[in-house]
Amino acid sequence: MGNPILDTFFEETEELLESLAEGLESMQGAEFDKETVNSVFRAVHSIKGGAGAFKLNELVSFAHSFETVLDEVRSETLELTPQIMHTLIRSADHLTDLVDAARSGRSMPEDVSAGFLSALQACLGEGKIEAVDAWDNFEFAAVTLDIAPIEEPGAEAEGEAAPAGFSIAFKPHAALYANGHEPALLFAALADLGQMTTTVDLSAVPEWDDLNPTEPYLSWTIALRTDESEIAVQEVFEFVHGLCDLVISPLTDPTPPAKAEPVPEAKAAPAPAPQAAAPTAPAGPSATAEAPKAEAPTMSDRAAAAVAALKKPEKGDDAEAKAPKATLRVDLDRVDRLINAVGELIINQAMIAQRLQDMTSTRDDDLVMHIEDYRLLARDIQEGVMAIRAQPVKSLFQRMSRIVREAADATGKMAELVTSGEGTEVDKTVVERLADPLTHMIRNAVDHGLENREARAASGKPAMGTIKLSASHRSGSVIITVRDDGAGLNRPKILEIAKRKNLVAQDAELSDSEIDQLLFMPGFSTAATVSNLSGRGVGLDVVRNAVTALGGRISISTTPGQGTEFTIMLPLTLAVMDGMVVTVGGQTLVVPITSIIETIRPQPSDLHRIGTDETLLSIRGRMIPVVDVSRALGFPSPEITGSPLLLLVESEGLGECALVVDGVQDQRQVVIKSLESNFGSVPGVSAATVLGDGRIALILDPDAVAGGRSGYHMPNILSNAGRTAYANV
Repeated sequence: MGNPILDTFFEETEELLESLAEGLESMQGAEFDKETVNSVFRAVHSIKGGAGAFKLNELVSFAHSFETVLDEVRSETLELTPQIMHTLIRSADHLTDLVDAARSGRSMPEDVSAGFLSALQACLGEGKIEAVDAWDNFEFAAVTLDIAPIEEPGAEAEGEAAPAGFSIAFKPHAALYANGHEPALLFAALADLGQMTTTVDLSAVPEWDDLNPTEPYLSWTIALRTDESEIAVQEVFEFVHGLCDLVISPLTDPTPPAKAEPVPEAKAAPAPAPQAAAPTAPAGPSATAEAPKAEAPTMSDRAAAAVAALKKPEKGDDAEAKAPKATLRVDLDRVDRLINAVGELIINQAMIAQRLQDMTSTRDDDLVMHIEDYRLLARDIQEGVMAIRAQPVKSLFQRMSRIVREAADATGKMAELVTSGEGTEVDKTVVERLADPLTHMIRNAVDHGLENREARAASGKPAMGTIKLSASHRSGSVIITVRDDGAGLNRPKILEIAKRKNLVAQDAELSDSEIDQLLFMPGFSTAATVSNLSGRGVGLDVVRNAVTALGGRISISTTPGQGTEFTIMLPLTLAVMDGMVVTVGGQTLVVPITSIIETIRPQPSDLHRIGTDETLLSIRGRMIPVVDVSRALGFPSPEITGSPLLLLVESEGLGECALVVDGVQDQRQVVIKSLESNFGSVPGVSAATVLGDGRIALILDPDAVAGGRSGYHMPNILSNAGRTAYANV
């Protein structure tokens, strides 16, 4: 049985690593504020502290070295050069690997960690990073059960006078309130350590008309008499580190203080409005209690700063001022069960509507209206439940930044990743299953798409190649594109390799789009030698199979000398889909609506027989293969005559092709039911659904029916006569 506390640590670490990656990405830009560096430092520091609680020594040691360099950067004693920035980014990658290793209970190779530690040490110079143990940050106070007489206060240890306590100067920043912290709770924790006297400084509070509700004006001076160590005092402020001005100094005044007055909760600093932007906290009174009041900014200066902050918040402050959204961690199995229940609700609604239509000979408008309300309510519930599983592709895109860096280092090229549409939401399962194919595409873009530095210089391109990764919603689907600014596809070379490997006929004449599709064939590779990235012929065929398994499709467009773009179209969710209900060979099937371009009833003169059993459709000056769905699925299939009903679809293997069906019944949203758990993979069928009348309808896989899913290409499907005729149009 696992450790639930440890599991929670790893879940929170994922969020911290995401924040770390986002912050480092911002630091790569020309402009970034100090708070960005602080947030990066806090992320590493929090990972270190949590790992120390579970004695994950390897993780703690590396995080300690990492945060030491970050601390030098944020204190501006270390200049953030491109080389140091590169070291920080690669260190974040290694920190992610260490977290994954700790989660799985394994250790990273010592030479790998040693290399990253040496790089961090080189940023500061020898001897500036001290070793740390996993328990260095944790000081435990033992509870004694000894009933010996208690020593009198003020007893000396080894001839030295015991400290009287500490003087604490505390001034919160706006970010402290924005992150949900409350000074009154900090003071209550300090009061548990000993006798406390608190003085609040109200000198910075402006007149009512000049008051900025997002500005923290109050500061406190605290005299704490305690026998505890300074570390115990610092632990009280551990979670607001970097969110306040804090000075802790020994309290040397031996005069006992007056009776400590508790800090009323009502007088605690008012939390700023969460929706307002939090401007950078201006320099307030000095952190020490003896600071002269004259050093504080004047009222007019504060008013001007407040008004300017409200009109134009500083960069990065908007995100800081927004209150964090309340989240709830829920087991994914519970969400899946809820989704299945909603699916059954939709099926039940369809059955009731169908039964009502069959039973009533006269129209009952009220009953029809109630059924329609039921349908709309079920649709709203279904969309709401699907939204629970939806998550932005941002985390996936951040992982691709590392893939680009590693591929660039392996090939000796310079490459950067530019992303857009990170907020596009997709079903969680889609995001998880898209990680591997997207990794293949990114590596191919760097390895095969981008030229080396000499070739880019010769063509007038910058040495730094660019990989653009974007996501967007379009027509009920999510579109993900990967584009490089390389040399584009070398189609003659691709065709030559395909012929040499007997992937196509030696006399085949293929169009540009057909040549592009050769890249997805198993065993195809343009690499001259086998490397860590490519050369074994395993890559884009895996990508196509993975995308097809998700109910999507992939296409290629390229411009010689300017680059190549891969476009993936996927469903927003794997649970429901819009489909067209058709009849084929006396059976009811559903064709995904995203695959259908149009329906056609051609004239007999538009159909051309090729060879013995193949047909081409002439449409708008083009010849398109015709696929008989009945024959492809093994149903009784008469010869195509007259004017059959055709569905013009987009497939991966044949491009555009026409599917022959007997008739179209309806277009509706259907709930997807997997067949693989009970029946395994069924050729030509991707899943099944339950219709309103209770019948089971199979969901057609257009790519598999057209031959694309099996990896066949159109020149392998058509006969010699058909291939020649198709190539000549």
